[in-house]
Amino acid sequence: MAAYGLYTHIASNKFRSTLLLAGLFLLIYVLVFAGALVGEVLMRSDKSVDYYLMRASHDLIAAFPYATIAAALWIVIAYFFHQNMIDAVTGGESVTRQQQPRLYNLLENLCISRGIPMPKLKVMDSPALNAFASGLNQRQYAVTVTSGLLAALNDQEIEAVLGHELTHIRNGDVQLMVIAVIIAGVVGFFGELFFRMFTNLSWNSSGRGGSSSSSSASSDRDSKGGGGAIIAIIIAVALFLLAWLLSQVVKLALSRSRELLADAGSVELTKNPDAMISALRKIENRGELPGATSAVMELCVDNPREGFADLFATHPSVDSRVKALVQFAGGHDPGPLALPSGADDEPDDQAGPQPADQLPPPVPRGPWSNAGAPAGGPPPVPQQGPLPGPFQGPWGRRR
Repeated sequence: MAAYGLYTHIASNKFRSTLLLAGLFLLIYVLVFAGALVGEVLMRSDKSVDYYLMRASHDLIAAFPYATIAAALWIVIAYFFHQNMIDAVTGGESVTRQQQPRLYNLLENLCISRGIPMPKLKVMDSPALNAFASGLNQRQYAVTVTSGLLAALNDQEIEAVLGHELTHIRNGDVQLMVIAVIIAGVVGFFGELFFRMFTNLSWNSSGRGGSSSSSSASSDRDSKGGGGAIIAIIIAVALFLLAWLLSQVVKLALSRSRELLADAGSVELTKNPDAMISALRKIENRGELPGATSAVMELCVDNPREGFADLFATHPSVDSRVKALVQFAGGHDPGPLALPSGADDEPDDQAGPQPADQLPPPVPRGPWSNAGAPAGGPPPVPQQGPLPGPFQGPWGRRR
């Protein structure tokens, strides 16, 4: 599907994501087939490879309805209880307007401006700078932010982060990512189960009998064509590894491809690319949630957990995301930012080269504002002073 603009990119991404999720679900049957191969070898160790493959195919057909029911049951359980699981891991608690008036008003203003139903608002007590959206339907949607994020970011930056998470909800990213995590969890669970069962059985069988009996049995199996059992086991192990690897790659592809669109959606909501850029620069390398699982970190604005050669990184780098906002949204990159005094316990040499007293001013500079215009360009519009209200966007006070 060709993509020419933001909305066609979203539609194209959804189409590709649906195909990826369908392929992810098929990996469950690949694991069943691999498990059937191992079971056939354990029952009859003197047959040919063709025999094992044929018998495993028959076993897969017989086990197909049971595997489907088990996977569907797992998805149903996760559908109704995944938010409780996330809250138990992160410690996020729902807040009201009275408890968090600043945060609640920012989110409510964004929702009203675009006619978006108000999701639940949660705050988790953590010095990390991060936020994530969760939920599979309108009643479950929730946006969770850390207390560290509220302390370190100004109103415009928090608004940009909330717009990022609302875009994930609007585009259906949250549902797809949660489902992908659920299915990948099924693949990982069955893969580990079969692998442990196979290693335990092979260890027990190798410990039986003396060395002479083992060598004579091995020669008898080889003479009867038992080499096919070894090949079948190798195929099964390869299928286990392939299913696990593909499940991780698909899950990461879904996450990486959607972060850039969420950044663009935040700019569309707030009309303030500089706020999104400065928020990313402050969050950069400060978003690690120590008690969170990898599945939760994959839902966050930034995931500092990186894989080998960036292959298994769930998010694009902050540099690449900022570069896209500068190129396509007209934003300005201030470079790595230090946090205000007391907002971060990191030493100054780890926080970034820019001192705290040089942080961007509260009034944003974006393509809709003449502030900070380059030399030779049109003269800047004289500032009339800050408007009253909780925050000021590039078009004035949001009502």
